[in-house]
Amino acid sequence: MGNVDPQELAKFSELAHRWWDENSEFRPLHEMNPLRLEWIDAQAQLAGKQVLDIGCGGGILAESMARMAAQVTGIDLAAKPLGVARLHALEAGIENLEYLEISAEALAAQRPAAYDVVTCMEMLEHVPEPASVVQACATLLRPGGWAFFSTLNRNPKSFLLGIVAAEYLLQLLPKGTHEYARFIRPSELARWCREAGLELSTSRGMEYNPLTRRFRLTDDTSVNYVVACRKRA
Repeated sequence: MGNVDPQELAKFSELAHRWWDENSEFRPLHEMNPLRLEWIDAQAQLAGKQVLDIGCGGGILAESMARMAAQVTGIDLAAKPLGVARLHALEAGIENLEYLEISAEALAAQRPAAYDVVTCMEMLEHVPEPASVVQACATLLRPGGWAFFSTLNRNPKSFLLGIVAAEYLLQLLPKGTHEYARFIRPSELARWCREAGLELSTSRGMEYNPLTRRFRLTDDTSVNYVVACRKRA
């Protein structure tokens, strides 16, 4: 199956039926989605754009971008979450949205330079070769197009907050959601982007307040962070 970890697919497939339950294990995705959607739209102006969401899972971000009048394709290699995403879009009557069970690399071979915007959120830390996904994102983009990534930094602070606190103390995520060795330093992601022909535009930290259950963007990228890049013309 290429650049995929079967254990990661099984992990998220097991919980697929709870993807749209805002009080489930996917609550953090629902709570961060308005912030990341606003951040993406502020830079890329989604309306009318051809948009690809890589690692779309149950479709939380993909569906919200379609509601912003973008033409959206969501891709994943986990069949059960894709089934949930398709059903939710069908029930919501959203027609400007398609879901495909395919890898980023395989789609890049089929549809090079087909998209104005590519998003890859909370996904790079779950694949064996994240640099390969970054390269596929660049291939899929048209010149001048936008690529957006989010992941977790790799340092002692991110281990304590991203795993110990989030998974064990606050129980925001299921135990075992993340593997510390797969966390990605911003310098590593920046290098992969440059090598793929993407120019870094901006990066921000994403901070969670467990009392208000709200995320906000900050200048601190030491734990969760988001990156925006543009493909060179």
